[in-house]
Amino acid sequence: MQPDLFSTAPQQSAVARPEEIPDASNPPARAAWLRSELNRHNYAYHVLDNPSVPDAEYDQLFHELQLLENTHPELLVSDSPTQRVGALALSAFPPVRHSVPMLSLGNGFEDEDVLAFDKRVSEGLNSQEEIEYATELKFDGLAINLRYEDGVLVQAATRGDGATGENVSANIRTVREIPLRLHTNNPPRVLDVRGEVMMYKADLAKLNARQRAASAKEFANPRNAAAGSLRQLDSRITAQRSLRFFAYGIGLLEGADMPASHSALLDWYAALGIPVCDERAVVHGAQGLLDFYRAIGEKRPQLPYEIDGVVYKVNRLEQQQQLGFVSRAPRFAIAHKFPAEEALTTVQDIEVQVGRTGAITPVARLAPVLVGGVTVTNATLHNEDEVRRKDIQIGDTVIVRRAGDVIPEVVAYVAERRPANARSFVMPSSCPVCGSPVVRLEDEAIARCSGGWVKCAAQRKGGLLHFVSRRAMDVEGLGDQLVEQLVDKHIITTAADLYKLGFRALAELDRMADKSAQNVLDALEKSKTTTFARFIYALGIRHVGEATAKELARHFGNMDALLQANQEQLLEVVDIGPVVAASITAFFADAMNIELIEQLRAAGVRWPEHVVENRPKPLAGKTFVLTGTLPTLSRDAAAEKIEAAGGKVAGSVSKKTSYVVAGAEAGSKLAKAEELGVTILDEAGLLQLLDKNEQD
Repeated sequence: MQPDLFSTAPQQSAVARPEEIPDASNPPARAAWLRSELNRHNYAYHVLDNPSVPDAEYDQLFHELQLLENTHPELLVSDSPTQRVGALALSAFPPVRHSVPMLSLGNGFEDEDVLAFDKRVSEGLNSQEEIEYATELKFDGLAINLRYEDGVLVQAATRGDGATGENVSANIRTVREIPLRLHTNNPPRVLDVRGEVMMYKADLAKLNARQRAASAKEFANPRNAAAGSLRQLDSRITAQRSLRFFAYGIGLLEGADMPASHSALLDWYAALGIPVCDERAVVHGAQGLLDFYRAIGEKRPQLPYEIDGVVYKVNRLEQQQQLGFVSRAPRFAIAHKFPAEEALTTVQDIEVQVGRTGAITPVARLAPVLVGGVTVTNATLHNEDEVRRKDIQIGDTVIVRRAGDVIPEVVAYVAERRPANARSFVMPSSCPVCGSPVVRLEDEAIARCSGGWVKCAAQRKGGLLHFVSRRAMDVEGLGDQLVEQLVDKHIITTAADLYKLGFRALAELDRMADKSAQNVLDALEKSKTTTFARFIYALGIRHVGEATAKELARHFGNMDALLQANQEQLLEVVDIGPVVAASITAFFADAMNIELIEQLRAAGVRWPEHVVENRPKPLAGKTFVLTGTLPTLSRDAAAEKIEAAGGKVAGSVSKKTSYVVAGAEAGSKLAKAEELGVTILDEAGLLQLLDKNEQD
């Protein structure tokens, strides 16, 4: 019998050196090592809230142990991680014995796993018809049991080891979304609500900003932040952390009839005032499951919270009871995980990249690793302070994260795997591209090349790529490789030179042909007709993003007025402060920048200009949110019309939102608008509103 590694401190599970790790040729030793590793990782994840490995590596170890135990049944012991869930509760909180155990779900990773699950369910129910399933999201948070007695919240407990959790009632009361009393005059005598406490991505960013300002430790991800916040001994700290909650299951129910299906259970919860996620559906058969998985996969980057997969449950509770459980998981449910967005790899070197504003960014060169379905070889380290704060060294084993289209980043290093010959990163004193001195101003975290775009080819390339990007001048076909050749071969120096390019100069470049060259020339010609806001943004003025460029265009109306504006006048523009105003003033004080603007105008780049009228815009002060697909207008076109009338386009719905413009397949934003009572328009309603305001 193996000892329970959680009965004492985690030091009982020592980290083995690579040469000490047994291989598959010795199944008993390998199984013992796997149990030890999984128990150690369980303790770090569930008790210390400080995961030692990414989920993907843990899943791989767990699956290997399952296979060993299935192949060699004599190796199965009662305290194997495959026979239990999570880890023991922290001693800082009173223990709570769950009336009904809180079990984990089995995992599926491939379509074949889902097909096999559906087949097992059909065989278990002896059904020839497609099974009805409830589908929902697998949140990346902390599992919680909420106990209501006679409609009043009396206790909240973490999952713990599945049988016993931690009493976190005082902290859970600070989660404003959780009702302290159910919204019904006829509550059940006892109701155990199972769900997930989490932190939204935007709330994590705000929390980490406060942590940085206080020189405190930042949280690696929303799950760590939620778990750490919920386990604060001082509930006043928890109250400041913006935690959220979604219900997804049930434990004990007394004094009321159990709903007939899982989907009906969640509808009942919503009626009781208990938060449930709108991203759920009832589907039929394996194809319905896979369609839901793919639809959520497309939505995933836009969701306000982190998920690592979806969950499938047989919908009818009677059928769930018929299928029953295995030792650690229900037979009627499975979690279908997305490709891992965190993985382990090693830092082979740390180099620096030079951006268009001269920013020197340390970049980790990594041993290739698959993260989120993409092979990653580089990851940003942001700046010198970030490298020091995370203590990343060359040779380290690190956790790498990638979410959606976000640039991969190094989350943390694995201390126990640091080699003896690991080397610290040293910021270069001169630019690796042009040799100019690298400088860092007192109030800035970023070091910069002092050479500027005239001396530094890297800044020149970055500036040109920004100039031709979709949100700026939108020159299709001018990508990284082409710009690199044009700069390296000294064919162009500034953005104005792009409009002097000849057909032959382009056609003779690598990987270019006559048709490709002509397409680029056509795109350049088309880009000459633009908007004032796009042109301002394309100039690449430091601190001036898309939104600021639009405000400048709206406020000044034409280039001459903008060029003549002093710092005080710039401060009158919406959302422009002293730092941005100083940056704009400095840009237009540079004679080379003025010359560039004149050359671009001479090349035929033009935009509608107007004298700003004193009367206010008809939609000034109104905030719009766009969601779904409109019949004829693209989102950009709709936003331009709204902004031209003085309105503001925001990305999320709140009480301050004036209108939500909804098209086909509108999602959670539409639901939020309906919940808050925000006025909802379709495309025709938007155009009617714009026409009405123009006539007024």
